Amino acid sequence: MASIKDVAAEARVSVATVSRVLNSHPSVSEEARTRVLAAVEALGYRPNAVARSLRTAQTRTLGLVISDVLNPYFTELARFVEEEARALGYSVIIGNADERPELQDHHIRTLIDRRIDGLLVSPADGGSPLMRDVALGGTPMVFVDRWIPGIDVPVVRADGTGAVKDLVAHLHGLGHRRLAIIAGPAATTTGNERVEAFREAMRGLGLALPDAYIGQGDFQAASGRRATERFLALAEPPEVVFAADNLMALGALDAIRARGLRVPDDIALAAFDDIPWFVHTDPPVTAIAQPTADLARAAVRALGDLIEGRTPQSVTLPARLVVRRSCGGAATNQRSDR
Repeated sequence: MASIKDVAAEARVSVATVSRVLNSHPSVSEEARTRVLAAVEALGYRPNAVARSLRTAQTRTLGLVISDVLNPYFTELARFVEEEARALGYSVIIGNADERPELQDHHIRTLIDRRIDGLLVSPADGGSPLMRDVALGGTPMVFVDRWIPGIDVPVVRADGTGAVKDLVAHLHGLGHRRLAIIAGPAATTTGNERVEAFREAMRGLGLALPDAYIGQGDFQAASGRRATERFLALAEPPEVVFAADNLMALGALDAIRARGLRVPDDIALAAFDDIPWFVHTDPPVTAIAQPTADLARAAVRALGDLIEGRTPQSVTLPARLVVRRSCGGAATNQRSDR
């Protein structure tokens, strides 16, 4: 098994430089960092977790970097993470990325400098080299909700494929045929997954999803408003707008009302990510609910296992459709048991 000295020799740097790279220290040059990571990959080096625990005392503190603290879904996720962490004897420091990769990386560096015991991250995008460095450096890390393909850490997430299929079948059953989607950022796994699930569900019912009915959003309300304004300006507007997160759905609702249109009489609306507000809108919004509390608990437990030297498995939980009145028809479930 390769040692840290072997990595230093292969990369032609000092052992101290290797250590700084593996701990994501910002003082290392990009050229040295690239050589060290190449050597780590070539030699198959992995830090010894037992030796690492002997060198560094645990702080009983976890870091949580979430994509957007203003998004009620992530606010609720953070609440349940803190609750489960406290039950296991940990404190939590939260960093808000505000859907900005550079701010995400700033929080991660700061948390590592504070010697947190492990990281929970919902990545703001799929291309951060720092995330790969952290994983290779041996910091216990778990992805929650979103993940980055190719980085070998546990992932705790919800699978919305079945719920999206149920939504499309529900809309089809109500007689809707022109369905549009406001997609999330293509750089995120959830952005891609939700639009593909929607496309596949429509294809299964013989429905097409033309490019004009795909709006590009960024999981923020303003992008939902812009995409919906474009839909409504089409010669043949869609009968339904499905927003791939709750904030974009609220933006869509603003655009619909600004036109003097009514939901669902003039156009139907549905959302991914149920939030408590949706039962109070007029009409209440049909949404896909993620098991937020269960995701948070599973993520904290997985991270705790990593910190203690165990090897947790990734966890995938099903999302579910909550039918209300925003698409027409009668509501079958006014609440989500999140």
